[in-house]
Amino acid sequence: MSDGFRELFRLADLPDGDAKGFEGPPGSFIGLVAVRCGDGVRVYQNACPHIGTPLDWTPDRFLSADRRYLICATHGAQFTIETGACIAGPCRGDFLEPVETVIRDGIVCVRDKT
Repeated sequence: MSDGFRELFRLADLPDGDAKGFEGPPGSFIGLVAVRCGDGVRVYQNACPHIGTPLDWTPDRFLSADRRYLICATHGAQFTIETGACIAGPCRGDFLEPVETVIRDGIVCVRDKT
């Protein structure tokens, strides 16, 4: 897209309350994680602020058993879905890196940093 955004996925393809991983910006080794929240979505870089490892060991396994938190598989850190704040674990007080997101005609688009 000419405005610095690229299409990531159709919102309808991610059920409410689910999370899914995606490739990051071209040339980046860090992926993205998207969490559906009703009619919206939260997208973060898929990297724990503690040491930068991906949150998921198994593809698309990001959420706690009660589906209330994003979990780092490496150290068990818990992050709020709404803000990406770490509320438990070795990086408590840190945040996941948010990715600017817009929804256009049902398509979730993310801004690629340049």
